[in-house]
Amino acid sequence: MKKRVIASLLAIGMTASAVMGCGNTQTANEAPSEMPEEVWYETEDTAEASSEACTDAETENWYEPTCEEAATADETSAAVQALTGDLEKNIDAYGFTTDSIAGEEYTEQTPNGFDSVANAPLSTFAADVDTASYANVRRLITQGYGLYDIPGGVVRPEEMINYFDYDYPQPKNGERFGVNAVISECPWNSESKLMILGVNTKELSVSKRPASNIVFLLDISGSMASEDKLPLLKDSLEILTKSLDRNDRVSIVTYASGTNVVLDGVRGNDYWQIIGAFDRLSAGGSTNGEGGIDLAYQVAEENFIKGGNNRVIIGTDGDFNVGKSTSGELENFISEKKESGIYLSVLGFGTGNYSDTIAETLADAGNGNYSYIDSLHEAEKVLGKEMYSTIYTVAKDVKFQVEFNPAMVSSYRQIGYENRALNAEDFKDDTKDGGEVGAGHQVTVAYEIQLANGNGAGSDLKYQDGVVNEKGKAKDEWCTLSVAYKDPDKNTSEYLEFPIDADNYTTKPSDDFIFATSVAEFAMALTGSEYLVDMDREEALDQAIKTAGMVDLTDEYKAEFLELMELVDGGAHYYEEDDLWYE
Repeated sequence: MKKRVIASLLAIGMTASAVMGCGNTQTANEAPSEMPEEVWYETEDTAEASSEACTDAETENWYEPTCEEAATADETSAAVQALTGDLEKNIDAYGFTTDSIAGEEYTEQTPNGFDSVANAPLSTFAADVDTASYANVRRLITQGYGLYDIPGGVVRPEEMINYFDYDYPQPKNGERFGVNAVISECPWNSESKLMILGVNTKELSVSKRPASNIVFLLDISGSMASEDKLPLLKDSLEILTKSLDRNDRVSIVTYASGTNVVLDGVRGNDYWQIIGAFDRLSAGGSTNGEGGIDLAYQVAEENFIKGGNNRVIIGTDGDFNVGKSTSGELENFISEKKESGIYLSVLGFGTGNYSDTIAETLADAGNGNYSYIDSLHEAEKVLGKEMYSTIYTVAKDVKFQVEFNPAMVSSYRQIGYENRALNAEDFKDDTKDGGEVGAGHQVTVAYEIQLANGNGAGSDLKYQDGVVNEKGKAKDEWCTLSVAYKDPDKNTSEYLEFPIDADNYTTKPSDDFIFATSVAEFAMALTGSEYLVDMDREEALDQAIKTAGMVDLTDEYKAEFLELMELVDGGAHYYEEDDLWYE
């Protein structure tokens, strides 16, 4: 007998009209110019819920499911349909088109291959909390692009995985980061294991939120005229504006053929003045992005709040054509600006001529983060629900280094992060950039690993001393994750170390592990990864759909993801009951 898992076509839950409100009406004589020296994120311990996994299920799956998974699997279809909305209606609201993406600019990365632990025991990279790739992939799929149609440069697996929230425990009292590590089976290669690391920071305490000095730098050139660009940009920024108060300062700088300061340091609770300024903007002219960036940082410096959150937020399609306009020129230009202590957020908009390369370059070079806004629903996620983690930095120049134990692991392959890779010596070099992590942000990293058959060999690192040392031979540690970071107002790194041992291995992984695995597998299917050893692209997509369907999809974005894969797969998804990997 056949069982239908998902019946409906993709329906992404977007809101068709802008979210508006009156803002905070409190008044005062002056916004503070300094913030007290204090920690402005939560430091209390958070209780961790735990439940005992069911052990009576017998299965031939790549992992052993829990009783809860078996009980909820039949409800997946209803849950997904209940959590999603009307896609076509909301696309029409902003005039989205099915224009060719031939004019869009992407930088394709060569995927990471396997590295021998004996020759390269250290994996070093900058933290990346960007999510633009997933939203962009979603946009293309809803425009009709299929499994074989999406350019490889669009798909960045780490950004797709990091788009979603995972149930990681909060950092313990007094700690800057919490670390969650799980090692289990690898569903696309039976000869490998999969390790997923989750690093997160404390949620922001609203009562201790620092005053913000925000400069909205808006591209109003002719290329921004379509409904899915400037109109959507203005509606999106209204969402963020609603959350500001009298202590915040807001400026608006625009650029087209020239540059202009529309607002200069008004109070954050002057909601209608800010919204009115947005409403009066219209698109036309060429794109002097260099001049706009220069002016925006100048305005931000003039309104700088010591101890506060000082940030430029760029809204653009990345189509620069006046002054510095190549990614290399802009990278050098924006790198100089970050020394001012002003952070950067890049919001990408539009289709047809969109430059993902420019948008990502600006964010990576300017102490920033990068999101692609394909709908008001996405704007509500980035600038509403996740506002604190998007714009309030708690650690800068964050770098990770994983040292693998050659007695346990013979080789490893990092999934994604190709454009964030660093040399091993960069980890302790304070002149080398890392990534910026906001309050409540999560960074999720996946490695495919192959186990060692012997003792291995190496150098003078933690686990190696010509041959594997006693620490490595003990085989109680698979690897060690080290974290380097700087406080937002400091220029010297601090270091943390988190051993990952045999206790982190399980045949009964959590829902977080299962879901992140399905996202990674979907990304590999979209790119036709050569590392899909046990299956082809269609089989990988099929398995990713089943994997996502195994977990409790109470999160609307995860429910949407399952529907998105169903759309790529051609709509309704059927399989034999005896093909399921759970009872």
